[in-house]
Amino acid sequence: MVLTQRKIDYMARMKAWFVDYKRMMIVHCDHVGSQQMHDIRIKFRGKAVILMGKNTMIRKGLRELVEEGHTNLESIIPHCVGNVGFVMTNGDLSELRDVINEMRLPASAKAGVIAPSDVHIPSGDTGMEPTQTSFLQALNIPSKINKGQIQIISDVHLIKKGNRVGSSEAALCSKLSMKPFEYGLEIRMVYEDGCCYGKEVMDITDEDLMASFAAGIGQIAALSLGAGYPTAASFPHSIINGFKNIVAIALEVEGWSFSQADKVKEMLANPSAFAAAAPAAGAAAAAGGAAPAAAAVVEEEEEEEDMGFDLFD
Repeated sequence: MVLTQRKIDYMARMKAWFVDYKRMMIVHCDHVGSQQMHDIRIKFRGKAVILMGKNTMIRKGLRELVEEGHTNLESIIPHCVGNVGFVMTNGDLSELRDVINEMRLPASAKAGVIAPSDVHIPSGDTGMEPTQTSFLQALNIPSKINKGQIQIISDVHLIKKGNRVGSSEAALCSKLSMKPFEYGLEIRMVYEDGCCYGKEVMDITDEDLMASFAAGIGQIAALSLGAGYPTAASFPHSIINGFKNIVAIALEVEGWSFSQADKVKEMLANPSAFAAAAPAAGAAAAAGGAAPAAAAVVEEEEEEEDMGFDLFD
């Protein structure tokens, strides 16, 4: 490859960026216009830089960097395929992703492109002249003429996601002044600390990590308890289970007990007293003024029990 001065300057700048920036997003740039790309660069100013170029040049520069000792960049080389670019930064990738999603623009359906989303045409007036009825009939779209213009009778699923847009579908979208698609930078891979991973990883929150960590600890504790092998995860459960066994022994053996077991014995001997006290305690925690009223209710119930007669006497 013969390098002109312009290519030499580009190669030097590219190598410097790959070394200086530790985080980057590999993005596809299909159907992104020059003005749209210019606006994105303005949004990234001071936060990130965008590197675009021929894949052969980028792969050549990356291989030279790997040979120079930057082996962590080797994982990027397989992803230099297609119309790709690099959004490089040392800051927060989530903030840049929000900017990329914000800078998407609506676009018309062009014949031959792969549809990025489904296209539905709602029923109702189209504004088309009656002479174009045959055009809709060719697409198997039910229509009728109402007040001098064509009206679509029912909703139509015109284009399915992933299918190639035909010339007739593109022409109909143009006649209806529809821009059904949105185009912008598409994040494909994320590079950080020598590793490339999918963009889905960026959607993981701290709550998701904590939930996954807690589930892992629970599985370790269950495995440790089942195997009878104590670990830091199972130790609290072992203590609680041991306490339960000691309380069970104190309940069965007469003449031996301890303070915690005494409270359990009291609850078993007179469960109604604790059941009446529980709502009063909950009301006292919710509102301080409710505690005296709850105590008065308990006193009234005790007075009724002391009257010495039963409902069925």
